Amino acid sequence: MKKTATLEIIAGLFVAVLIISNIVSVKILRLGFLTFDGGTIIFPLTYIFGDILTEVFGYEKSRKIIWVGFFSCVLMSLTFFIVGILPSDADWRLQQSYSDILGMVPRIVIASLIAYLFGEFSNSIVLSKMKIKTKGRLLFLRTIASTLVGQIFDTGLFVLIAFAGIYEPKLLISIALSNYIFKVFVEAAMTPVTYLAVNYLKKHEDSDVFDNGISYNPFRLFESSSD
Repeated sequence: MKKTATLEIIAGLFVAVLIISNIVSVKILRLGFLTFDGGTIIFPLTYIFGDILTEVFGYEKSRKIIWVGFFSCVLMSLTFFIVGILPSDADWRLQQSYSDILGMVPRIVIASLIAYLFGEFSNSIVLSKMKIKTKGRLLFLRTIASTLVGQIFDTGLFVLIAFAGIYEPKLLISIALSNYIFKVFVEAAMTPVTYLAVNYLKKHEDSDVFDNGISYNPFRLFESSSD
């Protein structure tokens, strides 16, 4: 029987990074010539975790974890909304601050969830299919290529849905390009770490899945041939 303890740890970290990145996305940062939302600082880690999950455990396991992240963010957004509309204590003076910061989160989460599903699934599918084509070789090429494709969907959809009508078109374009460049750069820069993690997990977990003959339908959650 294959060990899966590390799978659970990676899944937990994946979801934690996703939730944190959604919350801090309300702030727009300016670093040098790059302009991007605060979530961009750590969001690329979800793609790295996604690459590791798909490469080691296969697309079917990754698909389930992507959906766990999705429903976790839905729960977070609903909680922020419900807490925001409930009456506050008379001595609590921070309702406006709460609304100003977390009140924006539901829209960001909706944008993030739509972009996230398109981005993560395209990233995992590209990586999975390329693994079969390359017979498991050229991991660096597969991780970077899958990120290039996934981030087109993720970044473009997120910026458009989250910030259209709030910021000027010029700033939207700047945010989108900055996000895309930064995320792809982080993925490329982290390639050596990805290699180390993948090689360790393949040995430690005795798992190196090739997704031959599976369905890539994102909604086939309970029809896994590798369970």
